[in-house]
Amino acid sequence: MKSTTYFAIVEPTKSGYSLYFPDLLGCITCGETIEETLKNAEEVLGLHLWGMEKDNEEIPEPTKPPFLDEEMEENSFIMPITVYMPLVKNEIESRAVKKTLTIPYWLNVEAEKAGVNFSQVLQVALKEKLNF
Repeated sequence: MKSTTYFAIVEPTKSGYSLYFPDLLGCITCGETIEETLKNAEEVLGLHLWGMEKDNEEIPEPTKPPFLDEEMEENSFIMPITVYMPLVKNEIESRAVKKTLTIPYWLNVEAEKAGVNFSQVLQVALKEKLNF
């Protein structure tokens, strides 16, 4: 999956806008301004599709508008939202994850004296252990 476009329904609310994707149950977001809502829509769409892919769920083909009239509230409108999934995947899967570990006090003292970068040592050791 490369560049993907789904159509979203944007609905005005008392405090801004809500947005949902008719093709993707549970993929919703909101914002105080239309710009914030659309930015949030790109993020939620990418995360939702990434999660579906990770869970081996079938990703539906995007439905082209117009949607059924009964699906849309008054003053709502349709917006295409596009994400580039390789970038989304890279951002999610390359992010740093904080881990807590325990080592003997004496080893910590010696490593700090030597200026050891604990994160780098752990990464190198894990890659070696996992044959990467």
